[in-house]
Amino acid sequence: MGTAVNDRMLDGRAAVVTELIGSVAGLIGDQADGWDLAGELPRELLSKLGAQGVLCAQVPVQYGGLGLSSAANGELTAHMGSLCGSVRSVMTSQGMGAWAIQRLGSAEQRASFLPRLAEGALIAVGFSETNAGSDLSGMATRIRGDGDEVLVDGRKVWTTAARYADLLVIFGRYRDGATAVVVPADAPGVTLTRVANPSGCRAAGHADVVLDGVRLPAANVLGGAGLSLPLVVTAALTYGRMSVAWGCVGILRACLRAATEHVVTRTQFGKRLAEHQLVSQHVAELLVGEQTATRVCEHASSCWDSGSTQVMVNAVLAKYVSSREAAKGSARAVQLLASAAAHDGHVIARAYRDAKLMEIIEGTTEICQLILAQHAREQAWR
Repeated sequence: MGTAVNDRMLDGRAAVVTELIGSVAGLIGDQADGWDLAGELPRELLSKLGAQGVLCAQVPVQYGGLGLSSAANGELTAHMGSLCGSVRSVMTSQGMGAWAIQRLGSAEQRASFLPRLAEGALIAVGFSETNAGSDLSGMATRIRGDGDEVLVDGRKVWTTAARYADLLVIFGRYRDGATAVVVPADAPGVTLTRVANPSGCRAAGHADVVLDGVRLPAANVLGGAGLSLPLVVTAALTYGRMSVAWGCVGILRACLRAATEHVVTRTQFGKRLAEHQLVSQHVAELLVGEQTATRVCEHASSCWDSGSTQVMVNAVLAKYVSSREAAKGSARAVQLLASAAAHDGHVIARAYRDAKLMEIIEGTTEICQLILAQHAREQAWR
């Protein structure tokens, strides 16, 4: 588990996180590969994790949540990522939904929705559309006022955890700007279609969501007003990028653990693999990748917890570095284990597929590079 629960958790909740990590490990055990092959997570598992507050652990105590800091929740997310990428994806979705409500919602909306999430209700977040992936300015989903109600029309694709969700946070055009609206997953006019055979995080409940004349109380529009699209999107994406980054730390830790166990037990050419210098190079680079990702995530979480104005760009940096290291590290692990890991049902095969998706979701590698380059240019003028 690397440098898990220790004095880096500045919020005094280390004992709570230690207990949660033990509970999570007990619930997941060695079942992740089976869930991945089946493409399904047990609803009972998600209900238990939700009821424990694990899936959105940063929800404040006043709303029934655990109130963890970003640093503490990050280590919890990394541990989840080391065990099961699909559950971690659901955790990211749940946290994004809760954070969108906390960040964009009114006091009444926070009091209405956040306790439900803290008690175990599941939520998914709909951003992407057929023509609005990396460029969310192309979003076509419309939220239109109709007296004291709103009508929602649109289509979202690849919505993580939607198949398990009780609620959906749907982002769309509203008035002269954009907003997000909380939609019950079973509302008339909502249709969910499972994404068949995703290459990674196969059990995360990805689904396409069609919203056809969905009628809701206007009170479900977060904040009750149209906001700038970048503000609305960034509010949820920053949390998602932090969660994905910490999840990639977990992928690297799982790969490092499996790889080191393999090279110290397997013998080739009369000596253990670990004694071959080129093998040691791969192991060393895996360790460097895990430590690099951990440090950049710690820094981003520190910015979050301190209220730094640099949290957005450091979340992008953490996501960029961690996802790249996870993709490279999982490829190294496949190289080290060779045919032993080249089949579905092995932790390294699962990590290899999951890690590649992490370079795409919540902002592709290229989008992250553009954001970071823009930040560098702005800093150069100071």
